[in-house]
Amino acid sequence: RAAADAAATQPLGGYGYPVRPCGLIASAFRPSGEATRLPFLVPSNFFAVASLRQAALMLNDIHHDGAAYQDLMALADEVAVALRTHATVAHPVHGRVYAYEVDGYGGRALLDEATVPSLLALPYLGAIPLNDPMYQHTRRLVLSADNPFFYEGKDVEGIGSPRTGSGMIWPTSLLTRGLTSTDEAEIRACVQALKAAHAGTGYLPEAFQQDDPRQPARAGSAAASALLGEFLWKLYQERPALLG
Repeated sequence: RAAADAAATQPLGGYGYPVRPCGLIASAFRPSGEATRLPFLVPSNFFAVASLRQAALMLNDIHHDGAAYQDLMALADEVAVALRTHATVAHPVHGRVYAYEVDGYGGRALLDEATVPSLLALPYLGAIPLNDPMYQHTRRLVLSADNPFFYEGKDVEGIGSPRTGSGMIWPTSLLTRGLTSTDEAEIRACVQALKAAHAGTGYLPEAFQQDDPRQPARAGSAAASALLGEFLWKLYQERPALLG
């Protein structure tokens, strides 16, 4: 498609940059709507593995379709092996981590965006255990200045997206951070940031300015507000004291 913004379309006649087939699934666009830089989007491939396995179990247990079960599990296993083989990289500070995008040729993009599926959200998606060492290394990377879309404001820090420009934090990243944390101080900080982010409206925006949550981008995000409900319900059940 023709677009004035390079991030809204793909090069090479819309096909995007080449990939080497390696068992991963290619994507033209990220969950945020931005074009992928490298077509194998790692969080989405992890999500595909988890979803394929869930679908396989449902087909087997509910419809008793053993053939479909085998096909879906085989595809999930193929993608999982490819992720272990092609989607990891040794970072000089954080150790072995997952890349955000790869191309099968050895190219890797080290970053994370706020929108789910994201690297930060992998345990929330059921794609990887929370205590997985490589996930924890990746988590430290994406929640640091080594992630080009991690922003630290005067009182709030979080992940954004090129979709909304520099310095704009997405509440979705605060929610996935809280949903994938066992540290009460970290969760409490997410709660306080979310309280500021809705700016008295009761609804979360798509993004807000890192130094002033009262300056939103696209106020009233249904996706973020829905995820907020899940986060609050989880806290109510597991850590109600953090809601005070």
